[in-house]
Amino acid sequence: MYGTIAKMRVRPGAEPLFKAWMEGFIRAIREAGWLSTTFYQSDEDPQIYWMTTVFTTREAYHANAESPKQDARYRRLRSCLESDPEWHDGGVIMQQALEHASS
Repeated sequence: MYGTIAKMRVRPGAEPLFKAWMEGFIRAIREAGWLSTTFYQSDEDPQIYWMTTVFTTREAYHANAESPKQDARYRRLRSCLESDPEWHDGGVIMQQALEHASS
């Protein structure tokens, strides 16, 4: 597995736009090899958010990162932020999640 952790600072007043972008991103991201995306909001500074995204392979991650659809999603995201996100890419060495029974 391979993915990224991004640190972002949302522009003051852009929180509703950013939250709408997050909801749209979660509904839209269904690219080949995508496994999960999680968003966090900082307790210390509510303008700071982190996003983690995991793909099955490094190749799947880079194929998504280089796609026109992802570029369009990124441009919408960037309009909400004070500056470019801080990206940290790497291999996932351990992951565990609770599986929920479907109803």
